[in-house]
Amino acid sequence: MLHYTTYEHPSSTEWVTFIHGAGGSSSIWFRQLRSFRKEFNVLLVDLRGHGQSKQMAPLKLPKYTFEEITEEVREVLDHLAIKTSHFVGISLGTIIVRELAELHPKRVRSMIMAGAVMKLNLRGKILMRLGVWFKSVVPYLLLYKFFAIIIMPRKKHRVSRLLFINEAKKLAQKEFIRWFKLAADVNSKLKWFRTIDIAIPTLYLMGDEDHMFLPSVKHLAARQLSAELIVVPDSGHVVNIDQPEFFNRESIQFIQTISEKD
Repeated sequence: MLHYTTYEHPSSTEWVTFIHGAGGSSSIWFRQLRSFRKEFNVLLVDLRGHGQSKQMAPLKLPKYTFEEITEEVREVLDHLAIKTSHFVGISLGTIIVRELAELHPKRVRSMIMAGAVMKLNLRGKILMRLGVWFKSVVPYLLLYKFFAIIIMPRKKHRVSRLLFINEAKKLAQKEFIRWFKLAADVNSKLKWFRTIDIAIPTLYLMGDEDHMFLPSVKHLAARQLSAELIVVPDSGHVVNIDQPEFFNRESIQFIQTISEKD
């Protein structure tokens, strides 16, 4: 089972589950933990191969799939008897959240999609293709640093960029390649996600400097009746690190609004 950490609230019945992105771990939510613990029960999960889930036995499959990774998150919910939860995802973690909503919609109270990856633009497709070509000959950490600089290029993104690079150092080369292949094959799944409005309350939190992913999310949020987009000022891709106070305030308010409607 995936490694997880829970923080139970003395009175709230609401759970909030945090899903990190590829190359990260649950430690990237350190700027959210104090604020969310004051309001909700909190579940932090380390995805397969990341953080303290690094020592899990390998899957008996030729490659990872988003379905398999998502079911491992669902197993944690079942183990803890958490019937429903609000979910907060960052970057590729938003794909896991969206897949969980697809497979188990009754378990998902709402989705907060931060730095959401819902479409690869031309630059993203080129980067993924270059990665496929060079992943076996270029040290994975060098390749990851290259991607981090392209996605988070500005000087003000340095803290979030270094955080993800330092977390990526904990991955093994084989693990990085498995996750890279998973991300490289995601286009058809993203196309399906953009086609179907799953009718679960969704908040997109996107940095105004997230040049690679913000444009597509703007178009998507405008078409989805159940979605709201907030553009985070002075922020890049990793909005929860670049602007934690803004992120926490808007996310908590969104969840509380959903809870009050029920």
